[in-house]
Amino acid sequence: MRIGIVTRHDIHRGVELAEEIVDFLIKENVEVFLDPLIVSELRRFHDLSCNIDEMDVDIIIAIGGDGTILRTQSLIGDKKIPVFGVNMGTVGFLTEIGPEEVFHALKEVLAGNYFVEERTRLEVWHNRELAPALNEVVIMTRKAAKMLHIEVKVDDEIVEELRADGLIVATPSGSTAYSMSAGGPIVDPRVDAFIIVPICPFKLGSRPTVVSGESIIKVRLLREGKKAVAVIDGQYEEEINYMEEVIFKKSNQYAYFVRLTKEFYKKVREKLMKGGIDSE
Repeated sequence: MRIGIVTRHDIHRGVELAEEIVDFLIKENVEVFLDPLIVSELRRFHDLSCNIDEMDVDIIIAIGGDGTILRTQSLIGDKKIPVFGVNMGTVGFLTEIGPEEVFHALKEVLAGNYFVEERTRLEVWHNRELAPALNEVVIMTRKAAKMLHIEVKVDDEIVEELRADGLIVATPSGSTAYSMSAGGPIVDPRVDAFIIVPICPFKLGSRPTVVSGESIIKVRLLREGKKAVAVIDGQYEEEINYMEEVIFKKSNQYAYFVRLTKEFYKKVREKLMKGGIDSE
């Protein structure tokens, strides 16, 4: 087996854990490749350095929070490489395993006791094809305390014209991220759907909407002189101007994850109990 490893190099415990995992995998006769950012911290592994987008591996271990997972998936591109997430963050809905469980979990993976879960991604167009989104695209104003006037169409039918701080278009994976914080529903990742969630709408009747995963969603700015920015998975930004459309549809490129269990709702219950004031 060939395994790549990615971690946040600015989190000391993450780098330490990456080093422990490398030593473990080498003892198990696994061929290992490391993100150059890790190698900059662990120079004794300089000969294992490989850029994420160049890794030809069976699995990539991503150590960090959901942001690390999203960064890794964006760099994998259209390669069908499943990601094994180790959670070093606060909640981490996309990560499967905590650091205390990682070596037991890796033994299970090396023994073949795992499955690969497929997650839908969102294709995004604005004058050209942009990076696909695994979680969501957030359209927001560049100026604080300023509202946007937005038209939303689904399959060329106007769903809503609204004034709001912004708009979220999310996948089922993203339903437990920003979309949930903005009042959107939790959607089982097996459901073929997308979620449209207004952010602080002026009209109280503007509510989150779940649409078919086969739909084409179009969002347009209606207020002249008001610019917006589309943020894809917190990784990429694209400026949107008056009367320009952003188009969303289901991507042909999926994201893949290494999973040991199928207990989605149990994980949601456990994760929702964390991340608050009393979680420390």
